[in-house]
Amino acid sequence: MGLSVRLKKKVNGFSLDVEWEIANELAVLFGYSGSGKSMTLQMIAGLVKPDEGFVRAGHKTFFDSAAHVDVPPRERDFGYVLQDLALFPHMTVMRNILFGAPRVSKQDKLSRAKEMIEAFKLTGLEDRYPSEISGGQKQRVAFARALIRHPEALLLDEPFSALDNPLRIEMRCFLEEVRKKFHIPVILVTHDFYEAAFLAEKIIAYSHGEVAQIGSLEQMTGQLRFSREQLPY
Repeated sequence: MGLSVRLKKKVNGFSLDVEWEIANELAVLFGYSGSGKSMTLQMIAGLVKPDEGFVRAGHKTFFDSAAHVDVPPRERDFGYVLQDLALFPHMTVMRNILFGAPRVSKQDKLSRAKEMIEAFKLTGLEDRYPSEISGGQKQRVAFARALIRHPEALLLDEPFSALDNPLRIEMRCFLEEVRKKFHIPVILVTHDFYEAAFLAEKIIAYSHGEVAQIGSLEQMTGQLRFSREQLPY
C-alpha cells in the first residue's frame, strides 16, 4: 500500500508542480506557509482539481488527467483532518464520528463507531457535544471520524498547530499510536521543523510550489544539522 501523486496547478499567480510517492509510512510535507502543502492535500482529497497529473493509492486511481478520471471527494478513500478539526457543534461525539462513514451500511457503521470510540479512548463521551470535551478529546474525535471509513491514507493539515505545547507533544505521541494501530500511509502538513523531525519517516520539503528535497531526517541531517536525539522534546 502506498500513495503516489503528480500534480500541477496554477491559481492566482501561484504555480504548484510536484511529484512524489510514499510507501506505508508517515510522510511530512514540510515548508514555509504558502509553499503549496495544503493545496496538495486538497487536490489529493478531490477538493481542488489539478490542471494536470494523477493521484493513486495502491491499485486505485482517484485522479488522472490523461485518462479523464476524477473520482468525487465523497468517493475517495481518504481520511482528512483539518487544522480547525471541523467538528459539528450541534452533533454529539458519536454522531460526529458516524458522519465520517456516509457510504457504510448502518450496521457496519455502528460497529465501526464503537471500535473507534474504544480505540481513541472516548468511552463515556459518546453523548457529549464538542463544546463539552477537552482539546485533546476533540482531536481524538476528529481522528476517529477520519478513520471510521478505513481509508487508503490519512491526510493531516496541521492538526496540532493551535494546541499549547504540552498537548501538542501528547498528540504527537498519539499520532504514532495511530500509525501502529491502523497501518496506513499518513501525510502530515507542517512548517514546524521539530514536529517534522519527531514524527516523519520521510520528509518531503516544499519550496515555492516545488519539491526541494525528499528523504529521511537522517538523510537530511547534513543540511539541517539536527538529529532526533538533539530535539529538545
